[in-house]
Amino acid sequence: MKLLGTLAVAAMLTMTAGTAFADSAGVVGANTFPQQDGKSLYAAICQGCHMQDAKGAIGAGAYPALAHDPNLASAGYPAYLILYGQKAMPGFGGFLSDAQVAAVVNYIRSSFGNTYTDAVKPDDIKASRNPEAVYFTLD
Repeated sequence: MKLLGTLAVAAMLTMTAGTAFADSAGVVGANTFPQQDGKSLYAAICQGCHMQDAKGAIGAGAYPALAHDPNLASAGYPAYLILYGQKAMPGFGGFLSDAQVAAVVNYIRSSFGNTYTDAVKPDDIKASRNPEAVYFTLD
């Protein structure tokens, strides 16, 4: 019974957190990144795994290359991955504003041999956020 109570509280927190994320453009508390431009955000967040030249790496895990990446043709693809993560990549939606997500998506899509010029706007990111998304897991 105690487990059910814990799960109910966790569900309520998740719903509240989802609403808080949506209401504040994805930024809650002090767990944010101060960088605002795409290049600085990439350096602070992405290059640790995808490497400075965006060619990816294989080591403790496989980190895909972003350089010359045809998967980036659709701006929604990298935006979704940055917001929500996939497999071993964590989502950063709870730590980045809509403007920051748009900036790093535009940077990646127009750098490293990628030449996609249809820029993402913060409003596009805002529209793609799911207020019901869970940005953390319970152990």
